[in-house]
Amino acid sequence: MSEPREIELKLECEVSDLATLQGHPLLHDASAQEEADLRSVYFDTPDRQLQAGKLGLRVRRVGGRFVQTLKAEGDGLFDRPEWEQPVEGPEPDRAALADTPFARLIDEDAELEPLFTTAIKRRTYLVEQGPSRIEVALDTGRIEAPAAGDRILPICEVELELKEGTASDLFALAHAVATLVPVRLGVRSKAERGYALAAGEIDRVRKAESVPLHEDMSAAEAFRAVAHACLRHMRLNEAILLKGRDADALHQMRVAIRRLRSAFSLFGDVVDDPLGTRIRTELKEVTEPLGRARNLDVFLATILPAERERHPDEVGLLGLERQLEEERLAAYRDVDVLLGSDEWRMLLLDLVSWINAGPWLRDEGKGRASLRDEPARVFAARELDRRRRQVKKRGRHLDELEPEERHRVRIAAKKLRYGAEFFAALYPEKKSRKRHVAFGKALSELQDELGALNDIATGHELVRELADVPAGASTLFAAGMTAADIESRSRKLLEAAAEAHEDLVETKPFWR
Repeated sequence: MSEPREIELKLECEVSDLATLQGHPLLHDASAQEEADLRSVYFDTPDRQLQAGKLGLRVRRVGGRFVQTLKAEGDGLFDRPEWEQPVEGPEPDRAALADTPFARLIDEDAELEPLFTTAIKRRTYLVEQGPSRIEVALDTGRIEAPAAGDRILPICEVELELKEGTASDLFALAHAVATLVPVRLGVRSKAERGYALAAGEIDRVRKAESVPLHEDMSAAEAFRAVAHACLRHMRLNEAILLKGRDADALHQMRVAIRRLRSAFSLFGDVVDDPLGTRIRTELKEVTEPLGRARNLDVFLATILPAERERHPDEVGLLGLERQLEEERLAAYRDVDVLLGSDEWRMLLLDLVSWINAGPWLRDEGKGRASLRDEPARVFAARELDRRRRQVKKRGRHLDELEPEERHRVRIAAKKLRYGAEFFAALYPEKKSRKRHVAFGKALSELQDELGALNDIATGHELVRELADVPAGASTLFAAGMTAADIESRSRKLLEAAAEAHEDLVETKPFWR
């Protein structure tokens, strides 16, 4: 029996945006409208077994009725399994969960305790978009958790749930909403936000998470899961940057974008179409301010402190620091402009729409259907083999390569590493897991050395740019001294990179 699924898109916004939407003909003229006050209590075991299993369990009171819902992670963003049934009262009904993952995960005698509650005022509208019927829910309210004390997490969002029809119509409606009010793609469920509130981790910078792949997926399904994971990683850290400057959040947001662009490359012909090419090009171009800010963060946090330690009496280093701090402030202002722009918000909606309903999913030419339907495990093994050969070939005599050729090795190694991370869950066997750890370590060591060489090249570029701005003689002297010092590290790093490359080549692939 197939699992019941929820196809839903979340859009975050402000309370004033919901008022605008309520008065617009898009919703005002909807075929059905309802209002409800929803109070939900979320449960888990004391050791958070449901959270660890990527499940969320709630009992919701709607008027005089109680409804129990279990939701699973699904593909991480858009489409996920959901089991819902009425229950007699406010406590979970374990018997009603007998045919769900809950029964396989939680022992019969395991205690369930309430962790947090949501109080939501919901206005729903049934909207016809083309031949499809879509429920639009406008939610305002809060999340409360005893463990969080007096801290309350406000909720304000639009939920679009496909009741009947096609995903392309749901995304068309999302675009229509986004032209009316400045919504942002939402990537966290209320349950996840409640867990974060209870743990005091609402504003925690997030690293990349494992991708929920499984062996019976097709290549197309695997791509969607990978792309959703990258979008989620990006948005979680973007939310922190929108509140203020944070070097770690910016770094992780850049990592997420690089991982997403690597996914486009890894899946190649599976997802290639003109619309996707345009979106990928725009993504690369508009995110350049993030790279500038990150380069200045690295220089000021690592290279400059090392220079102070080498030359504690060099007064010009203070002038160099002030100059680069001004440059960094300007770079972060550019980041703020980007993230606050309509262009950026709409680009992310275009991206998630293309991932789930783009032309690549319908193209029947040149064997495209067979590429999409190929088992993900077979596709991944072939692609990882190809990427490994690239790294092996391009990295020969690494310590003798020109900077541009080394850069090509670094990019190839990065794509191989991201591919190894994306596809890890497709190879769950014990031997494969053990080899994956060793392979990942070898790749990481190579990337670290190549990354340090790239930081040197970037540092040179930043120092050269000082020649084009007004600066005192002592500052320029310190800049030249710094350039010479960081260059002196290159030879040692090159030797270490060549050794790391040899170690990687000798490491057994985990996918064979």
